[in-house]
Amino acid sequence: MIDLAAAPQRAQRSWTLTVGLLLVGLHLIIGIATLFWTPYDPTDLVGRRLEAPSLTHLAGTDRLGRDLFTQMMVGSRIALLVGTGAVAVGALVGVTLGILAAFASRWLDDALAAALDILIAFPTLLIAMLVVAVSESPSLGTAILALGLGLSAIFARLTRILAKRVLVLDLITAARTCGTSWPGIVFAHVLPNIWPSLSVAFALQFGLAVIAEASLSYLGLGAPPPNASWGRLLQEAQGTVFTAPLGAVLPGLALVSLVIGINLLADGLRERGDPRRATR
Repeated sequence: MIDLAAAPQRAQRSWTLTVGLLLVGLHLIIGIATLFWTPYDPTDLVGRRLEAPSLTHLAGTDRLGRDLFTQMMVGSRIALLVGTGAVAVGALVGVTLGILAAFASRWLDDALAAALDILIAFPTLLIAMLVVAVSESPSLGTAILALGLGLSAIFARLTRILAKRVLVLDLITAARTCGTSWPGIVFAHVLPNIWPSLSVAFALQFGLAVIAEASLSYLGLGAPPPNASWGRLLQEAQGTVFTAPLGAVLPGLALVSLVIGINLLADGLRERGDPRRATR
């Protein structure tokens, strides 16, 4: 029997996931393309300062005479690289700590939970700024590491909560009765059961990492020149925002489109991974 009431909800979920995939896929294609081709070299002065858009320079030039469209393309690659790297570092550290906390004794579990709550109280951007400030010089790798460490507390807390729910299920008792080791239980039962929720968290924090990297670059603590980060483009264009607004508008629109795409993708994944939402 066809559930007519659920049809609009299914269409909305499909629309959300489709739009998210299109936006993220567009930036992914642009980012990969910059590894092989760009209209101009990102560091070359190829025109006059603050030229208007034309067939030669589709988005005009910046305050130094560099092609703005090329800078925007490279910015997509940097944003995706930082987001992916930060989530990977955060997931590696956070999921490991979360699993250890779920298997730890009560007093150690309580101590780790309290420490994670304290770390989560600090904004990810603030933790990243502290890590970058401690390093000798800002770099793209330092920004990725700093943001990943900032995200690790969030992943660890979520992993701990989800893993403890799985460990009380009957399937874990059955696995232990059959002689399955704890590492085997983690990889065969715990991680597969918590992965849908973790994947949504990874997608959401990916968007936050992109925003945080743009903020670091805007403050001069992110990827140094000649890396064309969107945050650095915004910082360079703030003095000419009234005479050449495209220099500030285009990086802002690119940043917003990528973050919206990531959020829509995460929302679509959450709808598909939660049976209760699918049958509601």
